[in-house]
Amino acid sequence: MEFAKLGTSGVEVSRVALGTWAIGGWLWGGTDVEQSVRTIHAAVDMGITTIDTAPVYGFGLSEEILAEALGRRQVPREKVVIATKFGMEWDEQQNTWRNARPERIRREIDDSLRRLRTDYIDLYQIHWPDPNTPIAETAQVVKELYEAGKVRAIGVCNYSVEQLDEWRRHAPLHSVQPRYNLLERQIEKDVLPYCREHGLAVLAYSPLARGLLTGKFTANPNFKPGDSRQTDRRFTGENYERNLRIVEKLKVMAAEKGKTVAQLAVRWVLDQPGVTVALWGARTPAQIQEAAGVSGWRLSQDDLARIETILNEADQEAAR
Repeated sequence: MEFAKLGTSGVEVSRVALGTWAIGGWLWGGTDVEQSVRTIHAAVDMGITTIDTAPVYGFGLSEEILAEALGRRQVPREKVVIATKFGMEWDEQQNTWRNARPERIRREIDDSLRRLRTDYIDLYQIHWPDPNTPIAETAQVVKELYEAGKVRAIGVCNYSVEQLDEWRRHAPLHSVQPRYNLLERQIEKDVLPYCREHGLAVLAYSPLARGLLTGKFTANPNFKPGDSRQTDRRFTGENYERNLRIVEKLKVMAAEKGKTVAQLAVRWVLDQPGVTVALWGARTPAQIQEAAGVSGWRLSQDDLARIETILNEADQEAAR
């Protein structure tokens, strides 16, 4: 397993982290708690130290499963880096909305600490920008939590460069969590260069594009009820057909290296300058064990050029 520092925080993270959105079950068609516990155990066994969760993942369930799994194994608290989030609220009907007001954050961190069975969080991240709360107010209360020792590092998710600038005027910032994968590269224009310039760690979420880059999907995907990929534009219409063509070509390239297409896709993310961590989402032991094949090698310049050619050819075909 490869490791890196989380920006200027001093926290050391595994460069492949376990992402637990699917483990929470929300928008993934439910979850199997015992299987989820085994998945977390498999991640720990293979040397993954960093686990990313959030209160809204299963409305507390993902955090609770993580605590249960670590508790059963009696994993020493200092041996795991727990990253969780704040700023999403929900009701009994599972409607969700953004809320990053100070009073909400103070309540949320106590709820997360209780569910996670810990007295501090290694990385505390705002989940989405809240358009109804000034960033200064949110940043100030998180700064207070950081100075009180409840939080070891501060992160933001899904922030623009302008929002990053505003946050940094009011509080420390150690990491940024954006969506980033071979098929979705918008952050290369602004957020990624900004993070490189200012020494911010980048935790790339969805490096497998919600499973699309695992190579396990066919022309007619079959999703469980409640799985939001049924209406995800990446999995429908011409977009999906284009993505499948790309994946088939990447499969050939990966096989030549003795790798799976998922391992190739995540290695590509990790090899991009400025990327610190890739969040590998999994809900079975086999899914996370595949991540072992990501570490210990790099893509050459020729490999990177070949991948660019595959992507460009797919764009040209789609434009015809």
